[in-house]
Amino acid sequence: MLSDLISSWAQPGRVEWIGLRPDRRAGLVVADEEGMISTNGLDGDRGRAGKRAVTLIQHEHLAAIGSYLGQGPVSPDILRRNLVISGINLAALKGREVQIGEATLRFTVICAPCSRMEEALGKGGYSAVRGHGGWCAEVVRPGRVTLGGEVQPVD
Repeated sequence: MLSDLISSWAQPGRVEWIGLRPDRRAGLVVADEEGMISTNGLDGDRGRAGKRAVTLIQHEHLAAIGSYLGQGPVSPDILRRNLVISGINLAALKGREVQIGEATLRFTVICAPCSRMEEALGKGGYSAVRGHGGWCAEVVRPGRVTLGGEVQPVD
């Protein structure tokens, strides 16, 4: 059945990168090894409780975005997402609860690019990110996330 296919997944994903946005236009702070997700999002980030508390992007999409710009993979700090995840299709997790380290998130809406992508990536930056900008998530259960930590749907 289609519902069985939609609910299956091949392997856990992995946390590749953790970033904090302390203020709106402030430089992004890269976490060395771990971060704590509270109801407001990652501690030290300017996020707030609700459906956009944490932002995530697919690691594999960094190369796609770069290729649309005629270059190698873009650096995740340019895109200003909180977590970079590899090995599991984030789009397939929309609406589901997802265990990331000790925290549980629910993917809510796509994380659309903002006009700053032209500034950060150059001409065509906004369009390069469209469809590859990642996901926003609400916090279901706070907890610690670490680099290399597993990412998997809650069954």
